[in-house]
Amino acid sequence: MKTEMRSKRFERLRQRDINKEVFVSEMPELGLIVMDSPGDPKPSLEIRDGRITEMDGRAEAEFDAIDRFIAKHGINLTHAPDAMAMGSLEIARMLVDIHVPQRRVMQVFSGLTPAMIAEVMSHLNVVEMMMAMQKMRQRKRPYDQAHVTNWKENPALVAADAAEAGLRGFAEGETTVRVARMAPFSALALLVGAQVGRPGMMTQISCEEALNLRLAMKGLATYAETLSVYGTIPSFLDGDDTPWSKGILASAYASRGIKSRFTSGSGSEALMGYGMGFSMLYLEIRCLLMVKGAGSQGVQNGSISCIALPESLPNGVRGVMAENLVAAALGLEVASGNDAMSSHSQMRKTAKLMLQMLPGTDFVTSGHSVMPRKDNLFGGGNFDAEDMDDWLVIQRDMQVDTGLKPVREAEVLAVRRHAAKAIQAVFREMDFPAITEAEVEAATTAFSSDDMPDRESIADLAAADAFLDSDLTALDVVAALARAGFEDVAENVLEMQRQRVLGDYLHTSAVFDEDFNVQSAVNTPNDYRGPGTGYRVEGKVWDDIRALPQAIDPHALVEDEAPDPGLDLAPIGPAAAGDGAEVVVALGPAFASVMNKTLAGLSHAEVLRAILDGIAAEGVAWRVVKVWHGADLADIGLSGARLCGSGIGIGLQSKGTALIHKKGLAPLNNLELLSMAPNLTLDSYFALGRNAACYATGRAPAPVPMKVDNMARLRLIVHTTLLHHREVRQIDKARSVEEMKVTFR
Repeated sequence: MKTEMRSKRFERLRQRDINKEVFVSEMPELGLIVMDSPGDPKPSLEIRDGRITEMDGRAEAEFDAIDRFIAKHGINLTHAPDAMAMGSLEIARMLVDIHVPQRRVMQVFSGLTPAMIAEVMSHLNVVEMMMAMQKMRQRKRPYDQAHVTNWKENPALVAADAAEAGLRGFAEGETTVRVARMAPFSALALLVGAQVGRPGMMTQISCEEALNLRLAMKGLATYAETLSVYGTIPSFLDGDDTPWSKGILASAYASRGIKSRFTSGSGSEALMGYGMGFSMLYLEIRCLLMVKGAGSQGVQNGSISCIALPESLPNGVRGVMAENLVAAALGLEVASGNDAMSSHSQMRKTAKLMLQMLPGTDFVTSGHSVMPRKDNLFGGGNFDAEDMDDWLVIQRDMQVDTGLKPVREAEVLAVRRHAAKAIQAVFREMDFPAITEAEVEAATTAFSSDDMPDRESIADLAAADAFLDSDLTALDVVAALARAGFEDVAENVLEMQRQRVLGDYLHTSAVFDEDFNVQSAVNTPNDYRGPGTGYRVEGKVWDDIRALPQAIDPHALVEDEAPDPGLDLAPIGPAAAGDGAEVVVALGPAFASVMNKTLAGLSHAEVLRAILDGIAAEGVAWRVVKVWHGADLADIGLSGARLCGSGIGIGLQSKGTALIHKKGLAPLNNLELLSMAPNLTLDSYFALGRNAACYATGRAPAPVPMKVDNMARLRLIVHTTLLHHREVRQIDKARSVEEMKVTFR
């Protein structure tokens, strides 16, 4: 019986990270469809006597609670008749058209029904959605949000990580807990650490909503995003509350000076078993209209924790981008979802990110973990501490800004230690369980919570309970910091409380700069109208983004080196044509003078000796010349071959690239080429010399074996460029090829 033939390439592909994913075909009846479900209603709207009596094919008597809420609070009846009379394709083109102002598009969207918005999105591809997002983002400058948690829930580590997040430029920091009762201490540590790293960094504790509100009222948090909404009534009831109760909760936050945004995202209804045959995007649009109707300034959306579900389906990532764009077009702050791993594949994760990163959303992620993934109590976001350098390089590559900037190790260590000492002082002054010096030192340098000492969790929980039930507030934290000598941190924490009273950061998309100035859609609105307008990455921001600590100073690689101390090359006059069996070794103009080693780190003396020893091993004479009129390897080698009695020349650039050339061949043709200079060894150069001698005596040797390294160019192309620049600087077209006397020291 014949065995089935299998492809080894397919076998290898099956092992790739991308094939660890689950992909399924659409099944609309279960809500397993991202966009354009056959079960989605058709757009329609009827208004009588200032009241919506029919919406998207359903009469008022058939409205469910979500329909009623949207009809009453989510649609602007002044603009609705004109907006709904427009064609969905016309509206889609308005989104992309740079000549149509953002405010005009928002006016149209304010009058659209859920089905009409879904139809508008169906006309846009992802590039058009990105173009639209660049215009529709509410705040002019994008920023980013950090996740700050750790498995051991150590307050010193929370504070240190929060401080590092602030130093890196995160405008918001979010924490959560493994044990619910630790919420007061986690919120406290986040607040203190954040104000060390970046004055004005806003913070929140993600926990049960009533507890969240209590902690915010104590002044331990400045914003919240735990108000979840869903697109079908059964999933809403399984989740919690109603559209009205969510609106009341949002009002409670606002009345206490606490910024809030809702959380929604496609896939949740299908995951909970209540997709009802609708597309994920249509249900998410219902959620967004509820958010707008409840009066919230913004939303965290983009599938959030359910991202793997839409991504298992066609259009998944496009649908997520559509969610974000709809929210922006409705005038909401957009915190693009990042709370769960979206893929095993690094390529796929980055591709998804680009849809939000390149056009910019108000918060490009919600959020980027400032610690390793294993410490992320949100379940592991797409990007964490180990991705930070990649992220910063992408910003530099694309000249885009997400609010983050490169940092130096010394300043990170300093700010982490200051934050850990500050929270240690607060715990001491407020008679909480002590934070030891060992914890402070560990938090300063820690990679993860594995590097932290264990704490007495029972004592911490009891103290956290007592803190929550007490009358102590953030003002007591301010006093504790001041008593302990941390006046700088105390002032920043106090200023956050003052800003709550002022309430300016309740405006849409509001963040603080590092001087506590509010930047929002009100005072720094997005004014993009095409090239040359809107937010441009320039000035100090661009200087910061491009100043990577690991960037090499090119001046160091173009400065001349001292001559090779192991080799003396003395010119003895113009090189003459030779005769007989010999090999001429032609050197580049910088060899052993202003350069003294190759890309592989081999000294010029070692390399030249190996070549000459190889020639001599075959009993053949050699001469060494230096070519001054050019730095091209082919020309150097051919110049040597033309002077050689046997017609065989070795060309050797100062960076180590070498070849064997023959008189009469075309310049770019040669006998052997050793192009991978970083991989060459002294044995390689010895073999090259021996082979040249064989050619000179009429024998055909085996070519020098070459190790191919496809990453060498990527790794060393800058070094190659700058080293070759030294060679080029030594060109003197007025000098002839010179014979050289070789002395090895």
